[in-house]
Amino acid sequence: MLGRSVPNVTLKTRVRDESVEGPNPFRWEDVHTGDLFAGKRAVVFSLPGAFTPTCSTEQCPAFERYYDDFKALGVDDVYCVSVNDAFVMFQWGKHLGVSNVKLLPDGSGDFTRRMGMLIKKNHLGFGDRSWRYAMVVDDGKVVAWFEEPGINDMGEDDDPYGETRPEPVLDWLKAHPAG
Repeated sequence: MLGRSVPNVTLKTRVRDESVEGPNPFRWEDVHTGDLFAGKRAVVFSLPGAFTPTCSTEQCPAFERYYDDFKALGVDDVYCVSVNDAFVMFQWGKHLGVSNVKLLPDGSGDFTRRMGMLIKKNHLGFGDRSWRYAMVVDDGKVVAWFEEPGINDMGEDDDPYGETRPEPVLDWLKAHPAG
């Protein structure tokens, strides 16, 4: 993916809207990833799923902790992509207390598939999910790529989490300041 444009797909999100009556004041809003990443520097990380162990105790909280460091290095936004629906992503964000990292629901896996990172986690009963990766995106182009080793569909791994931690991404950003 290095040097390529981020795929332009539509993500189905839910947005709080006080004009919506009742106990669930949210409305559907389509987010087009081509527009989302245009004209800015973003850090994107993807993980197998909301409410799963490493994703919930390590990866997403770590990117939230380092959010100010990312901003200081010229990053406009930090996004987490997961093959989960908007309702799950919202509840997971509330559960984690995430306020800075923006959670992007890729419920159908379209973005993840186009990134070449959609894998099968059938051995865990999860179905299609994302392999762990992270990237830096400048104006819609992938300029840095981080991927866990051993991508597979058979569960022949120990759910690696090292290459996609925030620290390697921060190191890359320090060495490649925004232009």
